[in-house]
Amino acid sequence: MTRYVMVADLRRCVGCQTCTAACKEGNATPPGVQWRRVLDLESGTYPEVSRVFMPIGCQHCANPPCLEVCPSTATRQRDDGIITIDYDLCIGCSYCIMACPYDARALSDRPHYAFGDAPTEAEAAGAHAKMVGVASKCTFCAGRIDAGTARGLIPGQDPEATPLCVNACISGALSFGDIEDEHGRIVKLLAENRAFRLHENEGTEPGFYYIWDKGTL
Repeated sequence: MTRYVMVADLRRCVGCQTCTAACKEGNATPPGVQWRRVLDLESGTYPEVSRVFMPIGCQHCANPPCLEVCPSTATRQRDDGIITIDYDLCIGCSYCIMACPYDARALSDRPHYAFGDAPTEAEAAGAHAKMVGVASKCTFCAGRIDAGTARGLIPGQDPEATPLCVNACISGALSFGDIEDEHGRIVKLLAENRAFRLHENEGTEPGFYYIWDKGTL
């Protein structure tokens, strides 16, 4: 069994937002919609205070609440753990947006462009007409993973089969791979470092881990 997860090393993230830009450019999301964001947080107690940058997005939960509330079965869970949205089935009811504890979903009720009423060349090339009026979110670049694995590539190792945000990370803070691969990088990272997941008490079993060994945030 395969389960793809992402790991963010908060000790390495510099808050450059390159992952955000790579995701936005690669997925042609409209203005105001960011599938990958980086939070700017404060850690420590005065006067020993420091900034911490935390990449967030869809957590690709093992027990996703968005799946439970979807009345049209548009939200689906793949065998490899990736949560997807079928834009042909989504009715734009926003139930999943309200159910997600990670604020990871968005909905645009009409086309939005960066400069005026017409798309730029890049927006026109990457625009998805089906994404208007439906929920959207990070997919862990499922299309890249599928195309890459079909060629025998390994997600998390081969860039062509790895999410864009991971490839773009200038500090090496983001890692991706199969948590069920006992010899893989993800298992080694989590075994050698302290990590946590967001809202674990919700029982969602997130597929996004954060490495942090400097006390509580």
